[in-house]
Amino acid sequence: MQGHGQAQPPPSTGLLVFLRVLFVVISVCSFGLLGWVMLLRLALVTRKSLDWGLLVALFAAEALGLVLLGTEPGEEIHTPGGWTGLALLLGSLVPAISYYLAAEIRHFHALAYAHRTYAGGQSPAHAYGYPQPQPPSPYAAATGPHTPVPQTAPIPRPPSSAPIPSSAPTPPPQRPAPARIDQVRAELDELSDYLRKHEDGR
Repeated sequence: MQGHGQAQPPPSTGLLVFLRVLFVVISVCSFGLLGWVMLLRLALVTRKSLDWGLLVALFAAEALGLVLLGTEPGEEIHTPGGWTGLALLLGSLVPAISYYLAAEIRHFHALAYAHRTYAGGQSPAHAYGYPQPQPPSPYAAATGPHTPVPQTAPIPRPPSSAPIPSSAPTPPPQRPAPARIDQVRAELDELSDYLRKHEDGR
């Protein structure tokens, strides 16, 4: 089985901006007749069913607009059908351009983020758009089946002439408590004798 593979680097920003401007200019200069071209590019890039559906809807609206404009008897628009056809051509142009730019920028931004995440050392499973692994449940560990861990025999170590240092820390040396108590008691006795002599001298 093959995994997701390495994240492909997105095209350069300059190329993307050039293509966006090119497709928008084509749509505007054709007065909406070629507005479906930019949605076709978007659907080919993102491969989302929503973008394919919007492409079909825009193509149908432009075709209906052309049919309604073609039924006009003269060169100028006089009938409600002609005005409806013109509204379909020009009215669908603004939302189509807005959606095209927003969806394409969002798509390539997510692609660049996934590429940066993969290049930074994180696995593609943690990149944008992939499911994140769930942390193990403590209950599953407590109730699940336990597999016994095989015990291995200890590896014998060769005898060495140097003594092995003990890993247990040695306690710090403590002063004997009775000697300190005796010293304090003696100082208190001297102080009390001094105070008695001082009172007797008064």
